[in-house]
Amino acid sequence: MTAPTAGTAGTASVGEAERLRVQRRTMRVVVAGQVLGGAGLAAGVTVGALLAQQMLGSDGLAGLPVALFTLGSALAAYVVGRTSQRLGRRVGLAAGFLAGGAGAAGIVVAAALDSVVLLLPALLVYGAGTATNLQARYAGTDLASPAERGRAISTALVATTVGAVAGPNLVGPLGRLAVGLGLPALAGPFLLAAVAYSAAGVVLLALLRPDPLLLARRLDTAPAPTAAGAPVSPGTRPGTRPGIRPDTRPGAHVGATVMVLTQVTMVAIMTMTPVHMREHGHDLADVGLVISLHIAAMYLPSPLTGRLVDRWGRTPVAVLAGAVLLASGVTAALAPGDSLVLTTLALVLLGLGWNLGLIAGTALVVDATEPATRPRVQGSIDVLVALAGATGGVLSGLVVGASSFATLSLGGGLLALALLPALRRATPRRA
Repeated sequence: MTAPTAGTAGTASVGEAERLRVQRRTMRVVVAGQVLGGAGLAAGVTVGALLAQQMLGSDGLAGLPVALFTLGSALAAYVVGRTSQRLGRRVGLAAGFLAGGAGAAGIVVAAALDSVVLLLPALLVYGAGTATNLQARYAGTDLASPAERGRAISTALVATTVGAVAGPNLVGPLGRLAVGLGLPALAGPFLLAAVAYSAAGVVLLALLRPDPLLLARRLDTAPAPTAAGAPVSPGTRPGTRPGIRPDTRPGAHVGATVMVLTQVTMVAIMTMTPVHMREHGHDLADVGLVISLHIAAMYLPSPLTGRLVDRWGRTPVAVLAGAVLLASGVTAALAPGDSLVLTTLALVLLGLGWNLGLIAGTALVVDATEPATRPRVQGSIDVLVALAGATGGVLSGLVVGASSFATLSLGGGLLALALLPALRRATPRRA
């Protein structure tokens, strides 16, 4: 009677040791890819609207680049999710980053030729890098236990900070490099993006072995021990294991709602901030500083946010995200156009609110999915998130053109409050 028990315990012990070993390796590789990917995504955020304004000659269309590469990221999120579902995270993420690098190179060529016809499809393809950078956060959760998922997500996001914060501050030097190569100055950041995204793809393709998702599926079919040592049926859902609070499983649709609302608010305000600053006499160095601090706030607080998500629960952190985004919108709306300090504060709050919402929403989605179908569901949700960002990018230019930056900012902050009723309706009542 004791032999099967010992054998089961031994098998479970081997499986757990393998999971921990591969999880540590996975996180190291994901961190390396995210550092490079962060440098790639910063280009579009920092100078995308300015490049469109220069090439299209219209403030009302300044939000078009963000809308296009966000739309491209929606298409890429679907493709990367489906590819990961079939072939694993390694192939899906590597393909997405390599596509983003090709798109960035296309933008450089379009800027050199002053070709709007080439610029538009290149922006779409460039968006694949943005989608992949976000999808990589899921790779860190495939082998993480439910109580560690917030920290796993946060580690992947904070790694993006290094490249994402350095990118905007290199606008000046990269602009001079581009001019020295006979290119427009605003093409410089996209030169960096082409190299960084391509390098991220190569790193993941070469080093993300064994594939964390494929291993998670294999381990998921084996019995898992409970706290008392009894095996758990392979069909048991992760969120129902002992030690997981019931408020962490409202469902994937709640996580999607959180991420969609935070994304549209963040993209709308962020997109028009460089244009707003330029119109009030700020130079490119000021713009680069504000955007770099904004991006730092998007990613740098991730370790703390991850701990809060794991300890407080997903829902309270999502509510906090809505409050911070509202504060950001109000600050941006009331800040004088020539105030660098208040504009910076508004953008820092904007990034922090996005960080809180993304990590809480991602944890909700992971809690509600299984390894067998997780990439497909996650990819579909990221499509919605990207489409929301594209909508925010398009509407941001139109709103500012028809009204003002203050109206856009206040509207974005109020939109974030829609998180509250969504979370309240979807959270199960407790006895």
